[in-house]
Amino acid sequence: MRLQEIMIRDIQIIRASASIAEARAAMKSKRVHHLLVRDGREIVGVVSQRDFGVRPGTAEKQRVADVMAPDLVTGKPNTTVQQAARLCRGRSIGCLPVLDGHKPVGIVTTTDLLALLGRRARRR
Repeated sequence: MRLQEIMIRDIQIIRASASIAEARAAMKSKRVHHLLVRDGREIVGVVSQRDFGVRPGTAEKQRVADVMAPDLVTGKPNTTVQQAARLCRGRSIGCLPVLDGHKPVGIVTTTDLLALLGRRARRR
């Protein structure tokens, strides 16, 4: 199975210069836990709700670029689920952006991968 078969295509993107308050509001309104971070035309990172876990009051003054995960790990549409799981394993990442070249086309979360594993286990 390939990521293109399970990825969420309705991805949410925020500017690296956006405030933490903007990111929180976007996550709440879109009901998502991860936002891809764009600087110009390039995807440069991912920000998740857990990235906001700094001292209250100081986070709101920061920008998304200050708290995002900068070492972007990505997959391609034809990346297998097994390859994706290996990319996530051993890293503290909750999602894998799916890029076609430099264009974001989807996102797969660790929750998506675990749900797939659970469905496969029930079939046996």
